[in-house]
Amino acid sequence: MLKIDHLTKRYEDTIAVDDLDFEVKPGVVTGFLGPNGSGKSTTMRVILGLDHPTKGRVTIDGKKYEDLKSPLREVGALLDAKAVHPGRTARNHLRALAASNRIKWSRVDEVLEFTGISSVANKKVGGFSLGMSQRLGIAAALLGDPQVLLFDEPVNGLDPEGIRWIREFFRSLAKEGRTVFVSSHLMSEMALTADQIIVIGRGKLITQGSVDDLTATVQGTVLVRASNLTSLTKALVAKKAIVQSTSDTAISVTGLSSDEVGELAFKTGVVIHELTPQRASLEEVFMELTADSLEYGASMPGDVSHE
Repeated sequence: MLKIDHLTKRYEDTIAVDDLDFEVKPGVVTGFLGPNGSGKSTTMRVILGLDHPTKGRVTIDGKKYEDLKSPLREVGALLDAKAVHPGRTARNHLRALAASNRIKWSRVDEVLEFTGISSVANKKVGGFSLGMSQRLGIAAALLGDPQVLLFDEPVNGLDPEGIRWIREFFRSLAKEGRTVFVSSHLMSEMALTADQIIVIGRGKLITQGSVDDLTATVQGTVLVRASNLTSLTKALVAKKAIVQSTSDTAISVTGLSSDEVGELAFKTGVVIHELTPQRASLEEVFMELTADSLEYGASMPGDVSHE
């Protein structure tokens, strides 16, 4: 288990991580979400001993990373897929890592085969695409067969087949009882992959829970198909609902429940052909939760005034 205990990391006048406190449990895939500048990468670096906390502590099964005798056998990590000497071959890179932690070289060929890069094992990694580098980084993380695995943006550069492969890979690791901690900005992928979600912003914990729990906290929409959308839309707007047209025959309603829409349609004399509640997506939940935590904000088209 990975435990973040009231972690604070300050760089001079900047607080990158501010009293973070959470646990990442084994047996599930935990997604780590936050906007740019939220402190995700700093948290990952502190976990791996690359940065030292200003306050608080991080423990892996009760130990600090620096106290692990053979760290690759206990923790596997992919932070920066391109942080590899470009003149080394993939096989030699992994052999060097294996030697540093007394891991048999036979394991190198196993992880090369598993990640699908055996055919380029003797090529210099400086010529690798981002997707190939990601697979090499995953191979390095698996080298010591660790129980705790950390991945920062692991699907960058992967094609659709690679993304599907890594999604199933994470789930298989969790089923084996391993601790799997994945930082990503791809909400749609996290919604499919993660069992638990931790959201931070400006270095602080915003919320945590299952995908279902989080999406239930934000009001979704209601898809409506009806005999007279014009009349129904007027009645909905009068009730302060937000109505958007999704096609010539359907509208999306926010601000009223499906029961309320149905009752209003009945009172208006409109025949309903479809009334389907749509739960908010993880992306919509994330945008609402982190709206006040964005490091940079952009105007929507039409918001820029011309003087």
